[in-house]
Amino acid sequence: MRRISLYVLILLGAFFTACQEDNIKVADREYIIFQDTLSFRPVLSDENYSFSVPIASTVACDYDRTIAVEIIDEGSNAVEGRDYRLESNTVTIPAGEYGTSVTVYPQYDRFEDDDTLSFNLKLVMPDQLRWDLYGDETTVSMYKVCPFSLDTFSGWCVVTSLFLYTYPGLDNADQSYQRLIKTSVDPAEENTVILHDWLFDGYDVKIKFDNSDPENPLVTMPEDQLISDEQFVFGQVNGDNRILGMTSPSYLSYFNSCQSFVALWLRAYVYDKSTLIGYVGDFYNVMEWVSDEEADRLQKEEGM
Repeated sequence: MRRISLYVLILLGAFFTACQEDNIKVADREYIIFQDTLSFRPVLSDENYSFSVPIASTVACDYDRTIAVEIIDEGSNAVEGRDYRLESNTVTIPAGEYGTSVTVYPQYDRFEDDDTLSFNLKLVMPDQLRWDLYGDETTVSMYKVCPFSLDTFSGWCVVTSLFLYTYPGLDNADQSYQRLIKTSVDPAEENTVILHDWLFDGYDVKIKFDNSDPENPLVTMPEDQLISDEQFVFGQVNGDNRILGMTSPSYLSYFNSCQSFVALWLRAYVYDKSTLIGYVGDFYNVMEWVSDEEADRLQKEEGM
C-alpha cells in the first residue's frame, strides 16, 4: 500500500507553495491523489452506513476545486447500483482545504459472510494534477461485518497455534499444533469467553471481546493467564514452574463474527514469584468455531 499521511501532504504543500497569494499556480507543483492506492472497508448492517475514500492535495488553494470520479469496471467484482453506490461522481476540495472524500454506500444484504468485493476508482482531472509516483486510481475492497453475539464464540473450537508448533509439550508425540477444544461464555465477566484446555490439558484461559467500534473488533487476553507449567513444556524449570500469557502489545488481535474466528497474538513469559525471568516470545494463534457435526467429524476422521 502506498499511503501519504495528511501531515506529510501539509508539509509538501508548504514546501511547494503551489498556490500563491496572488492566485498564480507554480507549474507542476499541485497534485491530487487518492490517499490510499488500496484500502479495506467494513460493511455494517446499518442501512444508513457509509464510508469515505479520502482524496488529498499537496496544496491548499483559495478557491474550490471540483473533480470527477470514474468507476473502472476492469478488475472490479463489485457492481455499482447492486453492491454499492457513490453519493456523487464529483467531489469538491473546498477553498483553503487539503482534501475531500468520495462517500460510498455499500449494500449489506448483497454480501455473503465470506465475501470480499472490490471496485476501482479513477480521478478525472487535468494531466498536470496527476502525480506519477502515486497515480490517479485506487482499489477499495469491502468485507461484511456481522452483528456481534458472544454466543458465536461458544462451543467447539479448532485452535491452530504457533506456540504449540514451537513448544508442543513432552507428551505431544505427533507434534500437533492444532487442538479441538470446548469454549463457554464466562458468566462472571462481561464479553468474556473461557477457552477450556486451550493449549494444554488442565489449563483454561480467558479472552475478552471489545465490539465498541464495530469497524475495529478487538480481542484481548488479560495478563497472567496460566498456560501450562514449565516442566511439561520445556522439560526444565526456569522460574516458578509457570508459563503465563497475555495479549502481545506488539501486534493486533481481533475477531470476525461473520466467519467465527479469533486471531490472537500471545505473549508468553515466565516469572519467579514476583520477578520476571524473561519472555518466551510472541506467538500467533487462530481459533475457529465449528458446529457440533464438524467437531464430531474432526474427532472421528482426524483424531482431534
